[in-house]
This record gives sequence, C-alpha cells and structure tokens, in this order.
Amino acid sequence: QVQLVESGGGLVQPGGSRRLSCAASGSFFSLNAMGWYRQAPGRQRELVATITRDGITNYADSVKGRFTISRDNAKNTVGLQMNSLKPEDTAVYYCNAEIKISSISFRVRGFWGQGTQVTVSP
Repeated sequence: QVQLVESGGGLVQPGGSRRLSCAASGSFFSLNAMGWYRQAPGRQRELVATITRDGITNYADSVKGRFTISRDNAKNTVGLQMNSLKPEDTAVYYCNAEIKISSISFRVRGFWGQGTQVTVSP
C-alpha cells in the first residue's frame, strides 16, 4: 500500500534550522495536496503548512516567515525548511498527503507518515 516516510528530525538549538523531508511510495495514481502537521504531548495535532500539486502554499500563522514548504513532483517528496526555530516548535512532525489511488476512480484518500521528532532546546 501507500507509504509516507519522514526524515530529518532531531535536536536543534533555538534560532537554528532544520529540514524535514517526506517521501511517498507504493501504488497510487497521483499525489494531490501534501502537508506537514505537528503534535506536541498533550496537544492536538495542528496544521503547519500545506502545498498543492501546483505549488500553492498555506502556512499556520505561527510559522509564517520561518518555515517553507516545497515539493518535488517527480520524486514524490515534500520538504519543510524550518528556520529560526523556537522551543514552541518542539513536536512530532507528520507528513500528510491526499492521494488519488486509481485513475479510474474519483476517490481521494488521506495518508499519514509515522512522524519524526523535532526538539528545539539549548
């Protein structure tokens, strides 16, 4: 089936930078919108950024100007460049993708990766 695998998480100092990447693999017709979400302990999962197949982006107010989402349609990947990181950014970051499984069907399904931990601390 479809798999989304995140990478790039780790420990970073406040004010530092980190880049996350997510690769989609498996059997599917196309990747539509993709995005990054995050969840901290005791908090609900929240949207970080999304990007359409044509490159239209949307960001949470808390990360605007600091994070940049991008994608490579040829490689079926989506990235998240995180700059000026704050302790508030500490969370498990999840990759999300809306995927059209078959060219025959109109059905589009949402998929999630397993997440990658990002810790912002001195």
